[in-house]
Parts: sequence; C-alpha cells; structure tokens
Amino acid sequence: MFDLFRRRDKNVRILLTILLGFVALSMVAYLIPGGPGSPGMAGNDTIIAEIGDEQLSMMEVQRTLQGALRGKQFPPEMLQNYVPTLVDQMIAERAVAYQASRMGFSISEEELGNALRSMLGNILQGGFDKERYTAFLAQQNMTVADFEGNVRKQMLLTKLRNIVLEGVVVTPDEIEAEYRRRNEKVKLDYISFSTESLKKQVTVSPADLEKFFNTNKAAFRMPEKRSFEVLVANEEKIGASINLSDDDLRKIYASSLDRYRTGERVMARHILLMTQNKSADDTKKLEAKAADLLKQVKGGADFAELAKKNSDDPGSAPKGGDLGWVTKGQMVPNFEATAFSLKKGEISNVIKTEYGFHIVQVTEREDARVKPFDEVKAELATESKKQLVFDRMQSSIEQARAALVKSPSSGAQIAQQFNLNHYVVQNAGSGDPIQEIGISAEFAGSMFGLQKGGVTPAVTAPGNKIAIGVLTGITPSRGAELAEVADQIREQVTEVKAREMLTAKSAEVARSMSEAGVDLAKLAKSLGGELKTTAEFGRDGAADGIGDAAYFADAFVKPVGTIIGPVTMPEQVVIARVAAKVEADMAKLATEREGMVSALKGRKSQERKDLFEDGLVHRLVEQGKIKINTDAIKKLQSSYRS
Repeated sequence: MFDLFRRRDKNVRILLTILLGFVALSMVAYLIPGGPGSPGMAGNDTIIAEIGDEQLSMMEVQRTLQGALRGKQFPPEMLQNYVPTLVDQMIAERAVAYQASRMGFSISEEELGNALRSMLGNILQGGFDKERYTAFLAQQNMTVADFEGNVRKQMLLTKLRNIVLEGVVVTPDEIEAEYRRRNEKVKLDYISFSTESLKKQVTVSPADLEKFFNTNKAAFRMPEKRSFEVLVANEEKIGASINLSDDDLRKIYASSLDRYRTGERVMARHILLMTQNKSADDTKKLEAKAADLLKQVKGGADFAELAKKNSDDPGSAPKGGDLGWVTKGQMVPNFEATAFSLKKGEISNVIKTEYGFHIVQVTEREDARVKPFDEVKAELATESKKQLVFDRMQSSIEQARAALVKSPSSGAQIAQQFNLNHYVVQNAGSGDPIQEIGISAEFAGSMFGLQKGGVTPAVTAPGNKIAIGVLTGITPSRGAELAEVADQIREQVTEVKAREMLTAKSAEVARSMSEAGVDLAKLAKSLGGELKTTAEFGRDGAADGIGDAAYFADAFVKPVGTIIGPVTMPEQVVIARVAAKVEADMAKLATEREGMVSALKGRKSQERKDLFEDGLVHRLVEQGKIKINTDAIKKLQSSYRS
C-alpha cells in the first residue's frame, strides 16, 4: 500500500466524491484534529444497525452529527429532527457499498493509493510516507486499517452509484416544459390585509393591559440597575490648564530641528505632449508641435493658456500646467535635472522624457534651509500642546484610578484633585447613555461586572475622552409594575388583536366572495381594502407587495380572470385575480438549453439515486441482510431533545 504513495502516474489519479454526502461527514469527523474522533471522546457502543457483516454504532452516528454541526449543515436547534434522516442515509450508503461488494466490485491497491493521495494531499504536507500517515491517523484515534476500510467502502459505493446513474436522459419535451416553467410569468390584481395595516384599527383599553399583565406577569421583569460615579478626563478641560511659553516652544524647536529642514525646491509648470504608444511619424509631428509651442512661449504667449489648450497632462493642464512645489526625487531624472537648472522665470528648451516632450518653466525657487522658529511657532504650539494634553490625561486618569481603588467613596474629591469631570449616575441599565460617554458597551461591561466599591479600568470615549467609574450601589432585578411595562404590553396586545382581526378578515373575505361573486373591485370596496396590481413575476420569483410566488402557483395554470384565494400567509391574507399571463419566449430556448439539461439531469439523477437506495434497503431488510435497531435510534434522538 505505502509504495503507491511514492508513485506520480497522473493517468491513474482518481477524482473522488469521497467527502460528499452524509457518510463522508463521518470520515471528515475522523480527519479533524481535536474533533469527536479524538482520543478521550465519550462513546457509546450501542448498535444502530447491521448491514451484512458491518455494524453501524451509535458513536459513529454521533461523530457524524458533530461533523455536520461543525460544517454548519443544519441549525443546532434542528439536531433532534435531523437524527432519523442521517441514520437512514448512513444505512443506505453502507447498503450500496455492501451490494457493490456482493456484485463483485472491488478496489485495487493502486486505486486506493491514488484516492488517498487525492484526499490527504493538503493535510499531510511535504508528501506521503508511512510514518507520517500512520501518526496522523493515530492522532485522530484511527488505525490505518479502519481508515482505508472506510475509503474502500466509499469507493465501492461510488462505483455502483455511477452505474445506476448512467444513461440519465432528458427529452426535448422535458426541456421545453422546464423552459416554460422557468420563463412563464403572470400579473395579479389583488386585495391584501396584513397584521401591520390592521394594527391601526386596534384599540387597547386599560382593562386589556391589566388582563394581559396579570396573565403574563412572570414574563415582565425590570433588569438589574446600577448606581455609580464617573470620572472623565476631558481634553478641553485639561488643555485649558496647560500653557506653553516661548521658551518652552524654543526648547522643543531646538530639539527637533531636523523636522523643519527643507531641501531645495522649485515651483514649476509644464506643457506635455505625450508620445507613449505613438508611432515614429506621430512622434516627429509632436516634436515639431512642441518646438512651435516653445517658439510661441518665448515670443510672449501666455504659458498657462497654451498649457490648458495643448498639454496632455490631465492633472496639471486645467491649472495652466502648474505642478506646485517640486522637490528632488519626485520627478523623472531628465525633467528634474532641467527644472533644478533653471532660474526663476526661466523657460527650458523642449526636453524629452519617457512620457513625451516637455516645455518647463520655473516660477519660484527656494534653497535648502531650516524653517525659522517664528514660521513654525503656531504649528509647534498646537502639536506640542496636543501631545502634552494626551499625556496629562493618561497620567491623571491613572493616578485618579489608583486613588479611587484606595478610597471608593472619595470620587468627587479625587476628580477635583486631578482636574477631571465628575458625574453621579443613579439606577442606570447596561444600555443607558451616560453623560460625556454616551452608550459604551465597554464601560457598561466593566461596570456591570463589578462588586460594590469596585473600579472599572480606564475606557476611551468619543471626543478624545477617558473615563473610569466606581460602583456605589446595585438594584437587583425584580418583577415589573404594570406602569413600567405598559408600552411593551400595549405592543403585544396590539399584535395579538391584529392577528385575531386578520383571522376574522380571512373568514369575511371567503364569505364575501361567495356573496359578491368575482367583482374584485367591489369586493375590495366592501371590505375596506384597496385593489392593487403586481408587476409580472415568474414561478421562482415573488409577487411584489404580497410575497413568494409559491403561494400563487395556481395562477400559472389557471386562465386569465380566475380568482385565487383567499390565500392565508404568515402576516397577511390575500385574494387575487389573474390579470395577465406572459408566455415564455421560445426563441431564447437555445441559449438556455445547456443549463437546463444539466439541472434536469441532476434532478433526475437524485430521484433515481433515492429510488434505487430506498428499494435496495427495503429488499436487504426483507432478506435479513440489514437489521435496524429502532429503539436505539429513538434513544439517540431523545438524547438531543434539549
């Protein structure tokens, strides 16, 4: 077996569907480090089913369930309902593999080797060898024999399935019918009544509120509240206490002169005639044009106007060719050398760069220098003060927190000592806004995790603020009084009454239809509704305003004018009339044929597979080759009931 791992014959490499389907999930569970197949997992040796000589244990099913959960194959809350389906599929998969073996199918060592390389190539990096392979499986609590046995079963299953699914044929009539199904559309006239619209008609009395409250009192509780003091380091307040003299600023300036050194720079403008991707003839013409423009500029023509009309530089042309200040290293070499060789006001000859032909003019020059103190004083003062304020805020809040930990009852005095804002908050919920902080999940999380007298860590708040808090009191959760939850109850009662009204409206619609015939406009008026019309929609779409097309499937097979409904939906009742039908455009069938053939074959293959597996399992059960422990399945299902 292991010699095959060293072979690289690409002609025998097999692409498997080994990791597809429910049974494959059980194998994946084995291959995930730390997964349910790992050593130490609590197992159960109860036998779920016997297929030939093979046993399907409860532990295997549990392992597969966990693999499916990790792969998000279904929601965790559906686990109990998923168990019987999974067990049926695992039995069916093993039954097909068993039948394949009975029919003489086999898997050669070469086929198995190629399959394993295909499966594990991305897991066992660095190539296969016996020790790495064995060690890897041992980490998953599997032996080589067990693992390869599972792979062989899957390969046998795949071989027999492929034979069963061979020859799936889709007829032209089926293709045409599917095309019509996908492309036929209808339009509906309709009346609808929704719980949302009926809420406007609901009246909730004080007696309704009291009755609902008394019936559901246990469901209404007031959350835990907390009282605390908040100390806030405010940038503006602390900044007001910091003043920097000229001497202070000069010292900072002297210590950071390198920041204010500027290299030689020029203010330049240019006219560019692009030669990139141009032919030799076009390049000669552009060179002649550049020479003519230079002649005009040196003859006194307005440089900026010529640049706007002729330059190919989209960034500078609208600005008269202006490039602003240019320092060394910003431009391509030939342009830079020219620009820095010109005097103020001087115009270059036509120069060539990799972009094309340029005419350059320098409008200002500035030698390398150190910006003087007076020039940078204002900027330096702003930057320095901002940094000092930030440092002071950090220092103040840290010192205040240390003091507050020692003396939790001295919040006001500590805030004054360190120039912090101080607030007292009484009975706040975890989502309530706090002065200067607003709604802060970080602060609330810290505060609601404290014991009385505890101090929160420093928390940053909007507006460059830093806050700490000390817990002064806890108001436990309690049953609510009616007045405290009246608005919440009113919403719930309104919802209940609106749903009752919707049920009554549905009955009224049905009754009115029999009395009023099919005049939908009159019916709408009599019921206080409004007659509306949808846009055209298909079977796989939705009727705008009223929901999924599946609710109105009859509209696609009934003639125009047919009344559909009343259709009761989760949040509304609809009565509709087929207003128009749009037939499929058969001229476009050819462009969609390939995709429909593939989809129809897939659907037929699945149906054939299901029929084959169901029939095979039934026959093997009758022959006594499959024995199913229904009590064990029920026990497994009930174990996931929570």
